[in-house]
Amino acid sequence: MMARPPAPDGYVDPMTVPPLPRPHLTLAQFRQLEEALRGAGYGDIIEWSENLRPARDCRTFAKEAIYVICNSGMKVTVANPIYWRCVRALARGQSATTVFGHAGKAAAIDHIWLHRKVLFAAYRIAENKLVYCATLPFVGPITRHHLAKNLGVNTVKPDFHLARLAKAERLTAWELCERLAGQTGYRESTIDTILWRACADGYLDSSEYLAEGWMAAFNPKP
Repeated sequence: MMARPPAPDGYVDPMTVPPLPRPHLTLAQFRQLEEALRGAGYGDIIEWSENLRPARDCRTFAKEAIYVICNSGMKVTVANPIYWRCVRALARGQSATTVFGHAGKAAAIDHIWLHRKVLFAAYRIAENKLVYCATLPFVGPITRHHLAKNLGVNTVKPDFHLARLAKAERLTAWELCERLAGQTGYRESTIDTILWRACADGYLDSSEYLAEGWMAAFNPKP
């Protein structure tokens, strides 16, 4: 039998290399993200999330629903001006269709504003707020968490950023936020807010984190 030729210098047999450990977001890493966000001026958003109280009137309820509908599938920088145009149009007694070109969303906004008293009354007595939120037009299984959060419910929106971070640890988005909430004292919804904002603003690349871990994904100055 012929001897195997020697391996080239620097060659490592992939069969002998152990796989990389699965990423695990530590408390220290989470604090780095929080510090970066506070340094960027997001401290007020963190405090807002931590101290959010349930909606008390139908106008607030309707506006939060309209905000979520406007933001669904859009960047916040695009959606916010649309939201304010819709709110001003409704305050003048006009239809959202006069300022918003998405026919389906505009119709949903008009419906929610017109029926805000009945819808809010039903929301207040609903045993499961998340289930109820999903019954509103143009509020789906993911965005219902966004709306419920803004209405004061302690929940986690399992969007693609949170789903990736959680998948790296073989957890659900809620389980990841629940673990960090236990370590920090924050509400789960606040953990969600911090992680999502860190990913959205480029401090943590959720795709890189899932594939390569913290060192490849963290960017303190995006």
